[in-house]
Amino acid sequence: MNELKQLLVFLLDDQRYALNLAVVERVFPAAEITPVPKAPDIVIGVINVQGQVVPVINTRKRFLLPEREINLSDQFIIAHTSRRAVALLADSVSGVVECSPQDVIGAEEILPRLQYVEGVVKLKDQLILIHDLDKCLSLEEEEMLDDAIEKA
Repeated sequence: MNELKQLLVFLLDDQRYALNLAVVERVFPAAEITPVPKAPDIVIGVINVQGQVVPVINTRKRFLLPEREINLSDQFIIAHTSRRAVALLADSVSGVVECSPQDVIGAEEILPRLQYVEGVVKLKDQLILIHDLDKCLSLEEEEMLDDAIEKA
């Protein structure tokens, strides 16, 4: 029996992206972000989540989408890479979908050097890009972030 893959689907502009549900901790409305001097460009700043300082990743910038102001309707997705908790800024979160492994095409089959994308899931009426959270921050960006948070 094939195990179903559960994905949390979020939107940036009109494009759907997803994260493996197993790495997602929670979703909540966007709040005030504290800027961190000398943080990598991909990090908007940090937020306090129950006493834990969590960097906010600019998902629009990571996927080369046009920048825009944060709206009251935007949402944070708190998720865990293999190294740290991060908050991804999304226009909205549409929910959880389940798909079979046969519905997923690996990124290497589409474009061998496709960054930040683990694969694409084909559903009846849509394609959803599955975000590879562990590639969200490069090692260099991780080190810059650690230094910036330490000095802030």
